[in-house]
Parts: sequence; structure tokens; C-alpha cells
Amino acid sequence: MEKPQIEAQTGPVPDDLVIKDLIVGEGAEAQPGGVVEVHYVGVDFETGEEFDSSWDRGQTNQFPLTGLIAGWQEGIPGMKVGGRRQLTIPPEAAYGPEGSGHPLSGRTLVFIIDLISA
Repeated sequence: MEKPQIEAQTGPVPDDLVIKDLIVGEGAEAQPGGVVEVHYVGVDFETGEEFDSSWDRGQTNQFPLTGLIAGWQEGIPGMKVGGRRQLTIPPEAAYGPEGSGHPLSGRTLVFIIDLISA
């Protein structure tokens, strides 16, 4: 697989988490609160500006879902290894409302996540 390109988003910013499977995997299923290994890229919904990418660092990331933003905790379980999923995450499920102290506070985020292992 290669780094995905996230197309410019159109339409209104969603109020709720939007989960879209781009590729359905065949492997083990990610469990709520489980540990996952992923490759991902994230962009700002409105500007399309990339703010983070494991691809650019040349390595996957492995972490327990419990330590991640709510949008990932809700959006990754049920995904299967080998799958690619797009998550559109409103601020409430990401880094909180504007002024919450994180550079991405108040922003709607779009991630494409490849599940490597679960």
C-alpha cells in the first residue's frame, strides 16, 4: 500500500463522526480498547492541510485505543486488518472546542487509517 491522498472535502462540516470504509480488510478485527498498529494521514476538513502522517515518518504507529481521541476510539473498532477507513471527526470527538489548548482545537479532522494489526 502507499500513502493515501485525502480529497478535498465538500459540503457542510458534519456534526457527528462519519465512518467510511475505503477497503474492507480480511484479517482480525480491532476491538474497543484494544491495541492497534496503524498507518495514517490526517488533514483539516476545511483547509485540506495535512497536519500529521505516519507515512511521512516511514513507520507505523502502535497504541492502545483508550489513549486516543474519541473519534478513533469509536471509529476503529470493527475495522479488520488490511482495511483502510476514512474517519471524519468533529471537534467534540477530536481535540475539543476552539480554545481548548490544542493546536487542532475547534477543527474538524479527516483521517485515512490503514489497520496493520489488531
